[in-house]
Amino acid sequence: MQRKLLDFVFFDAGGGHRAAATALQAAIEAEGREWEIRLVNFQDVLDELDIFRKVTGIRLQDIYNLILKKGWTLGSAQMLVFLHGMIRLYHPAQVKELKKFWGTREPDLVVSLIPNFARALYQSLHAVHPSVPLVTVLTDMADYPPHFWMEPGQEQYWICGTAEACEQAKAMGYGAERVFGVSGMVLHPRFYQPVEVDRAAERVRLGLEADRPTGLILFGGQGSPAIRRILEKLEQAGPEAQYIAICGKNDALREALRGRKWPFPVHIEGFTKEIPYFMKLSDFFIGKPGPGSISEALAMGLPVIVEKNAWTLPQERFNADWVERNKMGVVLKGFGEIAEAVQAIVEPGRLAQLRGAVARFHNRAVFEIPPILERIMR
Repeated sequence: MQRKLLDFVFFDAGGGHRAAATALQAAIEAEGREWEIRLVNFQDVLDELDIFRKVTGIRLQDIYNLILKKGWTLGSAQMLVFLHGMIRLYHPAQVKELKKFWGTREPDLVVSLIPNFARALYQSLHAVHPSVPLVTVLTDMADYPPHFWMEPGQEQYWICGTAEACEQAKAMGYGAERVFGVSGMVLHPRFYQPVEVDRAAERVRLGLEADRPTGLILFGGQGSPAIRRILEKLEQAGPEAQYIAICGKNDALREALRGRKWPFPVHIEGFTKEIPYFMKLSDFFIGKPGPGSISEALAMGLPVIVEKNAWTLPQERFNADWVERNKMGVVLKGFGEIAEAVQAIVEPGRLAQLRGAVARFHNRAVFEIPPILERIMR
């Protein structure tokens, strides 16, 4: 049997798009399918058209990551309008460049894991290889229209991790044969593998107490100054809990936190791929309402504490509503309320109640998607 060739399109604006692409690749390879997966970095393909790089010397995806790292997200909805205006302005040039790219290869299927560029991807691929299907896997829990994930009038397929996203695609005119619902966001298969550790012993090894309720503070791979503000607010929460703070690639933040004396045990960690291990040692999660972070925490049995306000990225605001509606955690107006939230969540019975709600959520999306891709190729 001839191997099928699949192109997975991602970029590194935030960590979720590459993470979803590599997670799907790992699941497919573990199943032994006769598929060859090529990872296509969209930023690399269109680098010559990156007006932000030409003006500032910094690539667009790196500007986005800097915004996340610095916490400059106030007004992000307005910035998104400007970004979409620039994308529309350069759309013809994007299609032209992408047509050159598709002219050098003919995959059996193209899987997009990126927002904002669905129109350019579809038009360029359809012009060069009209019989090659395009599938978009949403790495957000819902679309943020207009022009974020979904575009109308394209003969392509959508894979959505919530019922709300499926309904958005259908409302845009896509029939049931082009919209596939799965049970959540794409997570790496390692989040489904048992983490065999002695929690008490490992906590002590990290400088924590064996039996104290433990919160994991995480703001993605770039880290965020919000971690420091949260820990400072938690100084008011009393001695009930202790924390693991993962600072990602923000080395300055990591060293600043390590140099500070805290009134409760804290383990400060930098960038790590061992998130399942640290989640296994924790009882609850504190962070931004990113679809990946929330889904990872829930997969590891952790209720979440997130915020929703003007600083929340617009495409992530639905996620906070979803958490609240499904009773899987606490949504704050701001992390200024974090001390009270932690005091409430560690009360006898409350943490067990939340963990019970989390245990009823079963996300198997990474294993559900490969059969869908196979069906589309047929």
